[in-house]
Amino acid sequence: MNQIRRWQRILFLSLLSISVLAPLVFVSNRLKTITPVGRREFIEELSNFRYRTNDLRLNAVEHEDGQGLKGPRLILYKDGEEFNSSVKDGKEKTTNIDGNNHKYREEKVLIDSQQTTLSSDSKDQNLTVNQLANKTEFKPPLSKGEKNTKVHQSDRATDMKIKEIRDKIIQAKAYLNFAPPGSNSQIVKELRTRMRELERAVGDVTKDKDLSKGALRRLKPLEATLYKASRVFNNCPAIATKLRAMNYNTEELVQAQKNQASFLMHLAARTTPKGQHCLSMRLTSEYFALDPEKSQMPNQEKFNDPSLNHYVVFSDNVLASAVVANSTIASSKEPEKIVFHVVTDSLNYPAISMWFLLNIQSVAAIQILNIDDMDVLPSDYDQLLMKQNSNDPRFISTLNHARFYLPDIFPGLNKMVLFDHDVVVQRDLSRLWSIDMKGKVVGAVETCKEGEPSFHLMSTFINFSDAWVSGKFSPKACTWAFGMNLVDLEEWRRRKLTSTYIKYFNMGTKRPLWKAGSLPIGWLTFYRQTIPLDKRWHVMGLGRELGIKTVDIEQAAVIHYDGIMKPWLDIGIEKYKRYWNRHVPYYHSYLQQCNIHA
Repeated sequence: MNQIRRWQRILFLSLLSISVLAPLVFVSNRLKTITPVGRREFIEELSNFRYRTNDLRLNAVEHEDGQGLKGPRLILYKDGEEFNSSVKDGKEKTTNIDGNNHKYREEKVLIDSQQTTLSSDSKDQNLTVNQLANKTEFKPPLSKGEKNTKVHQSDRATDMKIKEIRDKIIQAKAYLNFAPPGSNSQIVKELRTRMRELERAVGDVTKDKDLSKGALRRLKPLEATLYKASRVFNNCPAIATKLRAMNYNTEELVQAQKNQASFLMHLAARTTPKGQHCLSMRLTSEYFALDPEKSQMPNQEKFNDPSLNHYVVFSDNVLASAVVANSTIASSKEPEKIVFHVVTDSLNYPAISMWFLLNIQSVAAIQILNIDDMDVLPSDYDQLLMKQNSNDPRFISTLNHARFYLPDIFPGLNKMVLFDHDVVVQRDLSRLWSIDMKGKVVGAVETCKEGEPSFHLMSTFINFSDAWVSGKFSPKACTWAFGMNLVDLEEWRRRKLTSTYIKYFNMGTKRPLWKAGSLPIGWLTFYRQTIPLDKRWHVMGLGRELGIKTVDIEQAAVIHYDGIMKPWLDIGIEKYKRYWNRHVPYYHSYLQQCNIHA
């Protein structure tokens, strides 16, 4: 009997041992089978589980010697800095990831595209995707005297959810790039589905307050899918290499797009909009249909009266010249004392003349002049301008350089205000005539104050490596702006500055002394012959700068759309166009027929 009980006890203990050890053996064998071939089955099993967000942070894989992996250097951006940037030669460079134009701020891992190949530096390239995606919120250290108040915390947390969503979408795209070409596995399908659902739900939203509940609901499923993908795509060297390739290709694509955009912007700046071409054609045909006696401008007796306030603009643009004249007259306290001279070429003379005949100001005198009918310019002037070797027709335009012949064009006048045709006058300018010129020829706003949008250096446009230039002029001399200039014609004639201009111009056609255009040669012609004006007389940069303060614009007497983004072009800066549009009569029948709208 005792023998039977002993065998029963042994049998019972054996069965108990088998029931405990068998699952352990089975699981260990099962774990060994997780190979690239068996991953799909393992993923299907994982899909039956739900994961919490807090469990999604994975630990970085370590080397066998216990030392942590070396990843690429991290660049952390504080709130207020955009994610669309990369670094090249120490300077910032704008990029857009995967063609998206979403601008958001986030910590960014920047992988140096100049690192060596995987075979020569494999240890430095081992980087897990988990380090890229599952980052904690970056909080910059508080500066001295700064208090950690709720206000600062709320500022740093602004729109964090939308930035997190964008980051997850980019991470999903990265994982899809890691998958083999043509892969149609369960994890790839799930990644594509979750990513597209979230992209559709988010759309173009940039603020947390605009996020829909559907977008927030779709974030957690994508996070769970990303966690599963991180368990599958865990080959650190391959991931690092792929990320470098993605970063390099993105930089190359962005640079190509920037070059293309720059080319198209400059092309648009040199062309005439269809509506303005239509307007010029209509006005030209109407002008030649007029009787000769009706084509004369009124108030001709004021044209050469030196006691009046004379303004001049050189322009081949109907609407631009109209805005300068309209804004000057509308802003004046005594418009009856204004004489406005528009100097154009023979091609645009009929259209501009017809416009002012149809929209004449009864109290102010307006004179239209054709530069081609005057004998003030040299006969070979056009050929000399072509030697500047510029692809931009604006820089080699006769009207652009004809301003240096002002004393010859207006021999009976003593003082004038010279305008560019891309300005708008907002204040009465009669006080300019009471300014003491102190023996100088030109009054202008200076552009040599560093940090301002209009800042320019002499060396930017002038070749100081030339011995003649460096011996006669200083690269540290203060620069000034064309666009709104008070000109003393008497002093100009006395100093014979037109001859000085012609001398310098001829020298510039023989060797490269300055860049094309009238600005650099104007700096040399009127070197030490300018008097600075208060900067509120003339605010520049509305055709190239986005950050000009509204208060500066509102207080300025004259605002200047210098740059290629003119207000009459589609590429013009939208927030500045209203100052120009208020002086354009869009109700005019010709403008409506030519489809010219604000």
